[in-house]
Amino acid sequence: MTFTPSAVVHPGPRGFRALLELFKLRMTSHILITTVVGFYMASPLEFQWALLGWTLLGTGLLAISAFCFNQSMEVKFDRVMERTQNRPLPSDRLGVKAGYAAGIVTCFLGAALLYAQVNTLTALLGILTVVMYAAVYTPLKRLTTFNTLVGGIPGALPPLMGWTAAQNHVGMGGMLLFTLLFFWQLPHFLALAWMYKDDYRRGGFQMLSLVDASGETCFRQVWIQSWLLGVVSVFPYLYGLAGEIYLAVALVSIAVMLWLAYRLRRTGTRQAAVHVFLWSLAYLPLVLIAMALDRRLVFVG
Repeated sequence: MTFTPSAVVHPGPRGFRALLELFKLRMTSHILITTVVGFYMASPLEFQWALLGWTLLGTGLLAISAFCFNQSMEVKFDRVMERTQNRPLPSDRLGVKAGYAAGIVTCFLGAALLYAQVNTLTALLGILTVVMYAAVYTPLKRLTTFNTLVGGIPGALPPLMGWTAAQNHVGMGGMLLFTLLFFWQLPHFLALAWMYKDDYRRGGFQMLSLVDASGETCFRQVWIQSWLLGVVSVFPYLYGLAGEIYLAVALVSIAVMLWLAYRLRRTGTRQAAVHVFLWSLAYLPLVLIAMALDRRLVFVG
């Protein structure tokens, strides 16, 4: 099938399935889990289920919007990368115009729902997430290796949005959740960057894994950022957001992360990077679940 940039969407079930793939529903669900944790940690004893529902719907639509814009902007680069060439847009199962249209519609609906049903602050944070991801992070990926740091900002905003949805202000608790998610993303994505370094090279992206052939620069940053993640993981306990059970889970989890990061730096193998990446996927839900189960209701702010 030839590339037809003017195409909107192929009719029928095939086009619908392609649209769902464009939405990255699995990644969106992961984002919404962090939003739930932020909302729960900020909620009083009387839980507001309706407010949570509106928060998740609006946040989910905005996450989908960011993914739609990102894939529409990078379609020609995704075509040359093995990891991404089967996505709906580079495989021509969906037109680029459809990708942009979906991004615009979901962004408007998500922001409007958060503004009307939740609060203005959460809606603004949601819009900031889309702008940072699509208009800042996406083009930076081809300009500088600092794109990973910038991309960590929109990735860390959903739990903060959950917090502001419940309390209508940022507060220390919201910032602690934002910081935890920000530093978690760095070793997570740096390990991914090494796993797919050849793909990123073909796509012309500026990734830390491509700075030197040995990968030492990337491995050193995985090691350093894992230590920083360990430090910020203690903050929720120190500031009274969660208790001793959370602290124990966080310390054990970061110890495993540090060991895997050390092994990656020592061996430099793709398998070691895969282990860091997979453990990072387990690390986040473990720590967030422990935090939610061990939250301190006396925490204010």
